[in-house]
Amino acid sequence: MNRQIQELYSKAGKSERLIIGLMSGTSMDGLDIALCAVKKSGAETDIRVLKFKTGDYTVDFRTKIKAVFSKKDVDLQLVCVMNEHIANIHAQLINEALKEWGYKNDEIDFIASHGQTIFHAPKSLHQLADYPNGTLQIGDGDHIATKTGIITLSDFRQKHLAAGGEGAPLAVYGDYLMFSKAGEDRVMLNIGGIANFTYLPGSKKASEIFSTDVGPGNTLMDQYMQQHFNQFYDKNAAVALSGHLNSKLLAALLDCDFLTLDFPKTTGPELFNLEYLLKAQEKSSTVHLKKEDVMASLCHFSAETIASAVKRCFGQDARVQVFMSGGGMHNPLLVQLLQARLPSCKFLSTADLNINPDAKEAVLFAVLANETLCGEPIHFGNRQGVPSVCMGKISLPK
Repeated sequence: MNRQIQELYSKAGKSERLIIGLMSGTSMDGLDIALCAVKKSGAETDIRVLKFKTGDYTVDFRTKIKAVFSKKDVDLQLVCVMNEHIANIHAQLINEALKEWGYKNDEIDFIASHGQTIFHAPKSLHQLADYPNGTLQIGDGDHIATKTGIITLSDFRQKHLAAGGEGAPLAVYGDYLMFSKAGEDRVMLNIGGIANFTYLPGSKKASEIFSTDVGPGNTLMDQYMQQHFNQFYDKNAAVALSGHLNSKLLAALLDCDFLTLDFPKTTGPELFNLEYLLKAQEKSSTVHLKKEDVMASLCHFSAETIASAVKRCFGQDARVQVFMSGGGMHNPLLVQLLQARLPSCKFLSTADLNINPDAKEAVLFAVLANETLCGEPIHFGNRQGVPSVCMGKISLPK
């Protein structure tokens, strides 16, 4: 047997595994790195976050990613070399984090890398009759494994697609294992670039779980701030709070076929982008609206799409516990608007469940990797869009 296969087998059989989970989302602010200690698998999974940090991206690196991000027409050679370049940068950030934390690379058992999404193309977006759902994450796992010396699992979304899903949202798998509680219905709301949530029934029956994207979280607000205010995001909602809602613009933003589709569904910045905003402004005759008012209206748009989805699933007087994560939970106006629209819901964060909400998605991929190595596919019944699979390709260091 190949020595590296023997090592993989040995590490997978340990009573506790050290797994680094990685996440680089559509916000492209940096690489979330979560060092996790994981015991057991499946419903008995026991995970502790030992260390967490976000490795910051340089302006130059972020610009390079944006050159291939969410574009139908792109330089294919640049996509090709960025696949390797992103992996090399991620490996560098991992090595730096381990040195900072006082860990040697050979003490780490596995890396679980999401990669960088550059295009997400479910059928609802591409509408090409002869083609399946598609998604593309780059940042090659072999390069990360070779440059860190650590066995790496990557490219998780492709198995989801191959088994009939849309490649997203994958949070349902980790949410079920980490956060389900008997006798307590929970909604795990992640507000990243795109907002999604998972419903965890108190019955703990996997077949009753529900997970879906709902629409924009931060992506439109972030794009607008970068274009017009030269800021990466609207810190503390300062700009949006200085503006006022324009109801005509909000109505135009809400006039979208995607928002009427049945759940589950997925989307991305390929749909919700500045071109989408401009068309809504033209339709509502608000092209010359004050920029602060545009930001306020975009915040209301995100809140309305999230709240409407929750009501659609749980009724107009939805009464569920909502555990938030993702950058959007730090936007005070967005959270205020959600609370106003869902007054019977109790809003908490995953910190109340002992998981740093900023680390949650990186931890998710550590859990997914652990299941591939040590678990079995979770049977979600006949739930559309939630195939019962283990995910992630395995890359050996040598």
